[in-house]
Amino acid sequence: MKFDIEKIIDIMPHRYPFLLLDRVEQIGDDAVIGIKNVTYNEPFFQGHFPGDPIMPGVLIIESMVQAGGFLLLNKMDNPKKKLVYFTSIKRAKFRHPVKPGDVLRHEVKLVTFRSNFCKLKGKSFVNDTLVAEGEFTAAVADRKGS
Repeated sequence: MKFDIEKIIDIMPHRYPFLLLDRVEQIGDDAVIGIKNVTYNEPFFQGHFPGDPIMPGVLIIESMVQAGGFLLLNKMDNPKKKLVYFTSIKRAKFRHPVKPGDVLRHEVKLVTFRSNFCKLKGKSFVNDTLVAEGEFTAAVADRKGS
């Protein structure tokens, strides 16, 4: 099953400039493949780094975790009433720079989901090159006003 940006916006609370997921290529019960198209127009490239633009590692991780958040929210009966709070990063590694024009492919797996807490493992690729990976925990909570 694939999801375009309209469906992502329908489920995710993030908005420009902090929505870092452009489409979902595949989703299952415990795994998702999300895509981030990295363009030169990204606001962070103005300062990171002029003349040699590189996507900040923390934003690669954020984009990866947003794919995992989409996986979690898509499992919920009423995702518009929930938020996924990223709570920890473990074993994060950055293996290759990400540049304008790259297409990030995030492969994120749900390891555990108990009560409102989960553990995720993710890897990000450009083509077949592993560029980043890590393990993450998150908490699912009600949105204010829900």
